[in-house]
Amino acid sequence: MANNTNLGAAKAAKNDEFYTQYADIQKEVNAYLEYNPDTFRDKTVLLPCDDPEWSNFTRFFAQNFERLGLRRLISTSYAVESKKYKNYQPTLFETASPWYDMDKTRIKGKIFELTRDTNGNGRIDIDDLEWHYLEGDGDFRSREVCQLRDEADIIVTNPPFSLFREFLNWIVEAGKMFLIIGNKNAIGYKEVFPLIKDNKLWYGPSITGGDREFMVPNEYETHSESLRIDENGNKYIRVPGVHWFTNIEHGRRHEPLQLMSMKDNIRYCRHKDVRNHEYSRYINYDAIDVPYTDAIPDDYNGEMGVPISFLDKYCPEQFEIIGHSLQLADMNIIKQKQGKAGGGPRFYIEEDGQLKRLYERIVIRKKQAPL
Repeated sequence: MANNTNLGAAKAAKNDEFYTQYADIQKEVNAYLEYNPDTFRDKTVLLPCDDPEWSNFTRFFAQNFERLGLRRLISTSYAVESKKYKNYQPTLFETASPWYDMDKTRIKGKIFELTRDTNGNGRIDIDDLEWHYLEGDGDFRSREVCQLRDEADIIVTNPPFSLFREFLNWIVEAGKMFLIIGNKNAIGYKEVFPLIKDNKLWYGPSITGGDREFMVPNEYETHSESLRIDENGNKYIRVPGVHWFTNIEHGRRHEPLQLMSMKDNIRYCRHKDVRNHEYSRYINYDAIDVPYTDAIPDDYNGEMGVPISFLDKYCPEQFEIIGHSLQLADMNIIKQKQGKAGGGPRFYIEEDGQLKRLYERIVIRKKQAPL
């Protein structure tokens, strides 16, 4: 959930604390409700890696417990020492509780549950959260959090981005519905792309390109120009390339792209490097290169390489995903032609007599209309 600079810095510091904004969670969840108002009804939602003292996920689902029709809300947090806070200060929410024990807070995670109106005010909301300490430090891989996963219907969170692949595997092996946030580069992971190809994972509807701002702990150190500090001293980092990853149905992914004929695309394409030019064919894979999603032709039935941004508009009824350039590019051909094959696997085209290495591509093929 960070650009390369922020991601590298966070990994080096073992700092995975990026807090998603309330409005971003609300916008995403509302999109599923518009498609199916009963998406969350009578469901148990688990929010691992989330602490209501900081996490907007817990706040959102607790405040909207009745509107969503939830049966049970569970949120777990990591122990202070596992987060490696230098100057941790407990909040009033924690210290005012009869359960509070600073020694336990340092080494044990916490579990927060919401199922009923505990204060008798006639509604179920965040004021009814009940909590106690876990046996362990709250790691999602622990026996007790795995048990909570198995009890849940839907898992929603902003996982530690340095553990994104492992976290996704943790969800998939349990066969759960999920909604998690991560960096778009994750689609190239060997653990992720097969799920996309097999239509078992797709992008959520509310983020299509652009960036998002995340709150970070006050001790988070960065020299990034995207750092912002608000009037209360809270730190925020603006991060590009963020996406929701999910297997929950929503309507937008079934909206087909509007396409033009191959000839008209070349003639009228708004992109100068495509207009009045034939589509290039890869040197090291049998497919044409379509460098922009809005330049995909309607009357070409062979394989096409498209940018990974295509997934923002991918309609599984319209296109079949064949593979990824990371897996399909034949680098032996490139090595034979230029004596080396520098960098990772990529597709190449010939331009002005020279081989040109392209950005990552997804290979697709248009599905034939049923007879």
